[in-house]
Amino acid sequence: MKKLPKIGLLYMDYVLRFFDRSNFRGWPDKIETVTYHWKGDEERFIKEVKKKKIDVLIGNIPATAYETFRKIARELPHVRFIPSLDAQFANKSKENVTRFCWKYDIPIPKTYIFYDKEEGMEFLKHTDYPKIIKRSYGPSNYGGYYVHKVDSYEEAKKLLEEKKYCPIYVQDFIPMSADIRVMLIGHKPVCAFWRRPPEGHWLTNTSQGGSMDYQDVPEGVLELAVKVSKAANAEYWACDIAVGKEDGKYRILECATAFAAFPYIRDWIGQYLMWKLSHGRFPKPNIPLYNWEELGKIDPSLLRTMRYITFGRYTPSFDGEYFLNRQKMDESGAVHPIWELDERFPMLNTEDRDYEEWPSEKWDFTKKCKNFWWGKKKKEPQEGGEEHTFIEPKDAEPVRLKEEEIIEFLEQTLGKKKAKKILGQIDAFNIAYELDNDPDALLEIKGIKEKTLKKLLEAWQTFKKEKLETSI
Repeated sequence: MKKLPKIGLLYMDYVLRFFDRSNFRGWPDKIETVTYHWKGDEERFIKEVKKKKIDVLIGNIPATAYETFRKIARELPHVRFIPSLDAQFANKSKENVTRFCWKYDIPIPKTYIFYDKEEGMEFLKHTDYPKIIKRSYGPSNYGGYYVHKVDSYEEAKKLLEEKKYCPIYVQDFIPMSADIRVMLIGHKPVCAFWRRPPEGHWLTNTSQGGSMDYQDVPEGVLELAVKVSKAANAEYWACDIAVGKEDGKYRILECATAFAAFPYIRDWIGQYLMWKLSHGRFPKPNIPLYNWEELGKIDPSLLRTMRYITFGRYTPSFDGEYFLNRQKMDESGAVHPIWELDERFPMLNTEDRDYEEWPSEKWDFTKKCKNFWWGKKKKEPQEGGEEHTFIEPKDAEPVRLKEEEIIEFLEQTLGKKKAKKILGQIDAFNIAYELDNDPDALLEIKGIKEKTLKKLLEAWQTFKKEKLETSI
């Protein structure tokens, strides 16, 4: 029997973990973890991966470390990154999403990218409005806060002089009735939902007041998402697809391997990767199409805790009533049994490639922004191996305590046994960062429920105040 590859999980300080060992339940060998500590940590990180004899390194890489990990991957030619750096190309920036879509003839809003300030401003003087201006490069979009609608050149000029975005990334404004997020594993849609803007608004993000529902996602949207996933050769993937209000056309707004997902979806990804890496020794997960319509009826607070959801594979004598009676109408008006549609969207293996599709020598445009001056003092280029280090959201509170102090707090508040269990899923710095900036994110951690989180938050403020006062 062929030996199983050694798996390592890729973690980063201050970045919430997408996977932990529990997502790979049943894997017989030890799963290692390797944490990257940002600027200047490349050499140590590479040595640790080699020392632990890792064959496959699994995890998303944030935009601010993407180019660094392009270099790291070349120093580890015998390590397979999942997702590959090519699959994560779109994670880095909006312009990368655009270039990816241009290459594969994927429909997107008409887009203009300028690395010359004068050229960009001249375009904005004479173009039609409204337009959308986005920050292209950064750690994430934070719920639409870096997406702006401008109705005139004066608005665009004021916005860019304030935000100082580079490049100037502009899209035609497409009125849309809603957008749809589709999540895929092995190019098969496993979850999809509508996001609708509040009355009188255009942003669909739920953090901006948008609503969501899981019913009647059009088959054409799923087909487009599958096409995009296959083009990216991504083991797991998500697309945001706009549904035009006036023309009804589908257009890609965003796509990436980095996306928010309930724990049970991360379990499904883990099961899929176990199947892929074991050459079929572990079973491929069976995830019926439109499962999300039923799961979407469950309260989100419960969905955040649900794990290891499985489905029986359809046969005439198993789940027959559900699958034989459920039907869907496609966009032509034809009606299909749900089991027939499920067979049209199979879960597939991805290609194992030995070449780079998006090498940085050709596709890294961030250096063009070094001389992009908006009229104030230029920011000096950062020294070291990274062009950008971790960028926190605006007004985020940084972690000021040492790791051992944070562990001490957890043990005092929760007890050593429970603290150890939680620290097995997320490191101390991540816990402290989320307690300060996004506490609800910790509800995804096994062992932290609303009551526990409330207890942590109350104790955290007291503990932090005492520690910081004694350090003055």
